[in-house]
Amino acid sequence: MDRSINLVYFAWVRERLGLDSEIISLGAGAETIDDVLNMLVERGGAYPDVFSDVAKLRFALDQDYGTPDSPIGMAQELAIFPPVTGG
Repeated sequence: MDRSINLVYFAWVRERLGLDSEIISLGAGAETIDDVLNMLVERGGAYPDVFSDVAKLRFALDQDYGTPDSPIGMAQELAIFPPVTGG
């Protein structure tokens, strides 16, 4: 059974993709955040450039921080953003 997840983009990720958010279908092989990123890279366009260096990105599954190897589980939302700095 296919499931979907809402991807939410922030800061320069949003700017480079030209999207605030999108809903994508996850195939059977999409088990981790990294699997989702690989699916996006395969789309081409701006995705390969934006997701070429995951060390420059941070992730949250249903508003809980995650890492590329975090399992998606039944999460409804994956937020992708650059590291937050303060000043």
